[in-house]
Amino acid sequence: MQNLPARNSEQAALQLKKFGYAFDEEGVLRKIDTATGEPGKEPYSYNVKGDPDENERHYQNVAKQIPEIVYDLLEKNGLSRTYIPSGEAEERSTFVFSQPSKLLQSKKLLVLIHGCGFVNAGQWARSLIINNSMDHGSQLPYVREAQKLGYDLLITNANDCTRFYNGKENPIKGVENSKAHMKYVWENIVMPSKPESVAIVAHSYGGCLTLGLVKSHSKFFKESVFAIAFTDAAMGCPQAENGDYLSKVACDWVASSLPLDTPVAQSNKSIRKVSAGHTKHEWTSNSAIDSVFQFIEEKYEQRTNKK
Repeated sequence: MQNLPARNSEQAALQLKKFGYAFDEEGVLRKIDTATGEPGKEPYSYNVKGDPDENERHYQNVAKQIPEIVYDLLEKNGLSRTYIPSGEAEERSTFVFSQPSKLLQSKKLLVLIHGCGFVNAGQWARSLIINNSMDHGSQLPYVREAQKLGYDLLITNANDCTRFYNGKENPIKGVENSKAHMKYVWENIVMPSKPESVAIVAHSYGGCLTLGLVKSHSKFFKESVFAIAFTDAAMGCPQAENGDYLSKVACDWVASSLPLDTPVAQSNKSIRKVSAGHTKHEWTSNSAIDSVFQFIEEKYEQRTNKK
């Protein structure tokens, strides 16, 4: 089974070529130059035919290849898969990515939590990967910056909840939805590894998943999670019992026409909101990355100075 990830990524790249595309060295999806068989200069185009249904089918066929290509890039950047739930056959399980391959007493751990929908591990926005570049829509810039700053990494995969066998799609037992996935990962990987200090970056519905963990594991969060950076999170109102904690450790970079980091709103015992420097939801993680890491590092410095 060890060769499975590489084989799947190669198959995805070949399938992408069948649809006429490949990623160039800059991570931009380009149309294949028929003369060379390599990525040319022309970028991806949604409108391949006059039929809207055919255009959408073409887009979905291209989009289906993205997860395995991103998984391969995560592994090339030093991360490894851990299959969950533990003890289940790989073909009936999902996986998360981490660096090191087995987390243990991390001095600094960064957890990346994507939103809902079609994104999987390593992605913030699939549409940006396809229409702009891998760095615009994937989590790879966050991975590289975290590595530079000395963080261990855990990348969740909360939308990967089913497997096809016995002639149908079946829920993966124990991680059959995004909330169950996060609960399993937190209780079976993060907490048992006994990290010294934990930071989280959560986009969109990842905010709701994060707040669910805060509510169910508040003692661990208050002791170990020193920074939570949301990017245009869907979260509702923070739980009253954790309002003081969240107002101290969390900030949400929201879609806004205001300049980056301009305060948008904060009331007593609520999460501070600042502009992500972009008006579109899917761009907020990319647009705010420098500010997010500055925030996390400042919170870490505050934590270490208290000790």
